Amino acid sequence: MDALARADSPGLENLGRSDCFALLRSVPIGRIVFTEAALPAIQPVNFVLDGDDVIIRTGMGSKLAAATRSAVVAFEADQYDEDALAGWSVVLVGRAEAVVDEAERRELATLGLTPWALGERPHYIRIRPEIVRGRRIRRPAAL
Repeated sequence: MDALARADSPGLENLGRSDCFALLRSVPIGRIVFTEAALPAIQPVNFVLDGDDVIIRTGMGSKLAAATRSAVVAFEADQYDEDALAGWSVVLVGRAEAVVDEAERRELATLGLTPWALGERPHYIRIRPEIVRGRRIRRPAAL
């Protein structure tokens, strides 16, 4: 399918799954959307991909760790170039699971995910995406 066929308005292109994951691999920060006290909450996190799964680290007893255990969450990352009037956004929806298997935790430790926040972040959360959506916007040639 060509880009014009995938556009839902001039300059706005719907992205395929492989394009979405390629773009996610190009940025270090995203936002996880979860439920906290029955309300939506959004938290910026640094992340890596393990295959198509999003991996984040968190501290013991954190709101994020508690809120995402076996919960359906959304994860979003994007990039925007103000000068070029171009950018993209990718949104994943899936189940977040705490990684409890020690062998898997050791394997994830080799992915190079270093938390930016101060303090211990010994816990890993894996988001297995079930829905993957992405869009890219580019400045129309006429501008």
